[in-house]
Amino acid sequence: MPDIVLDNVSKSFTKQTHAVENLSLTIPDGSFTTLLGPSGCGKTTTLRMIAGLDLPTAGEITIGGTVVFSEKSGAFVHPSKRNLGLVFQSYALWPHLTVKENIIFGLEINSVDKTEVRARLEKVATALRLDSLLDRYTNELSGGQQQRVAIARVLIMEPSVLLLDEPLSNLDATLRMEMRAELKRLHRETGATIIYVTHDQLEALTMSTHIALLSAGELQQFAAPLEIYEKPTNQFAADFLGSPRINFVTASLTSDSLVWGGLKIALPGPGNVNAPQEVLLGLRAEELRLDRVAQKDALVGRILTVLPTGADWFYQVEVAGQVLTIRHNDSVPFSYDDSVYVQPRPSSLKVFDDLGRAIL
Repeated sequence: MPDIVLDNVSKSFTKQTHAVENLSLTIPDGSFTTLLGPSGCGKTTTLRMIAGLDLPTAGEITIGGTVVFSEKSGAFVHPSKRNLGLVFQSYALWPHLTVKENIIFGLEINSVDKTEVRARLEKVATALRLDSLLDRYTNELSGGQQQRVAIARVLIMEPSVLLLDEPLSNLDATLRMEMRAELKRLHRETGATIIYVTHDQLEALTMSTHIALLSAGELQQFAAPLEIYEKPTNQFAADFLGSPRINFVTASLTSDSLVWGGLKIALPGPGNVNAPQEVLLGLRAEELRLDRVAQKDALVGRILTVLPTGADWFYQVEVAGQVLTIRHNDSVPFSYDDSVYVQPRPSSLKVFDDLGRAIL
């Protein structure tokens, strides 16, 4: 199926409340695109406008080459005619029906031939590993199994696009991990276009082929997960994506280097920037190195907090008057109040001007 295109789409609930503003976005065919951002940023509103459940205030939406909404022409395609499957946060399963009956409910009310129903049921039950659960009632299932039934009920209708609105938020951590793997496998095997809404950046990073990062109803960046992580276009993108949060330190930018706390960091190449100027340097926890002995091009720090996580250790370290979070996996951990030497090792420099825009 061709791309889904949003062209300057806006949604206002009142004159003062603007949920989405001038959103232009092309969601590629066959992609797993996540709408990511904090609560109230317009993720679910965008999903509902694509589905046709919310009417945009302005703009145009095209699905598979067909204009399904246009402010200018007045075009509007009813949600039932858009061939989209929507899975909500709540499972919304019928408790008096078995798993099988829940899954095939939509086909039966549409009077689909019984042979076709059996064929589709076998296919979707196998894909979602529900074969052995078909005769159970939904109250006999775990949360993860109920979620798979809710997805199967949509998939059996063979929608061209699958819309998922925070479907894993009601699950515990273990089940969420399992369902992330299930959804990623499902996308790989079916090749369906999936649009997924979440505020959980770990879900976005692990499952998506593309992320649309939103804030206050505006698109901040649209790219592959690792591209946003490594090359954020602004300070918000750098800060929102990544766990633990990125460290920001004040630095001075010259024509050939950054100066932070008396430490000079050479630029990778000639930068087309206005220098000198005060900037914010973003350093992720893994882009800072800790040593016990003095190193060249290192700053002296002091351990304030030790946070073991199993595979890694996270430390809060006071460096040049600021507290930084640093990931370290030395077999011999540091202790509270230890003196250490901190050395930046950024794979790509993340530098932002006073307006929060990425430069370099």
